Amino acid sequence: MKEHHYQAEIKWVGNEGKGTSGYTAYNRNHITTIQGKNHVIEGSSDPSFRGDRTRYNPEELFLSSISTCHMLWYLHLCSVHKVIVTAYEDNATAIMQEDEKGSGKFTSVVLHPQVQVSDATMLEMANALHEKANKMCFIANSCNFKIEHEPNANV
Repeated sequence: MKEHHYQAEIKWVGNEGKGTSGYTAYNRNHITTIQGKNHVIEGSSDPSFRGDRTRYNPEELFLSSISTCHMLWYLHLCSVHKVIVTAYEDNATAIMQEDEKGSGKFTSVVLHPQVQVSDATMLEMANALHEKANKMCFIANSCNFKIEHEPNANV
């Protein structure tokens, strides 16, 4: 079995002089750097958890990872099955539920891929390949909940 290794550097930049001396004494800002990449990702926690709404939060990046992985597998499968995709957009949605202890988990993700293909004869296969893409997606395979798809292909 092949293994792929990844590395990310996460650095908290939210010390406002008192460290974590109290829940409101620090901010949740951090940066993510991947070696060899041109940009850093400026992150924070969700605003519900005292985060900066102008920065990406882990929940948004998680949803984005699911959607992106699905798209990349889908495009691959379309190329293999001779479905010519000319445009692809997704407006993915997710629900995370908090429990009484303050922890939580994602319970629902729905992808809404809007796919444009070059010919009407490709529409049926274009819609069908989403299920196979879901089965191939590395991120989806790592989740403990079902990922729904509501695709719409057109010419």
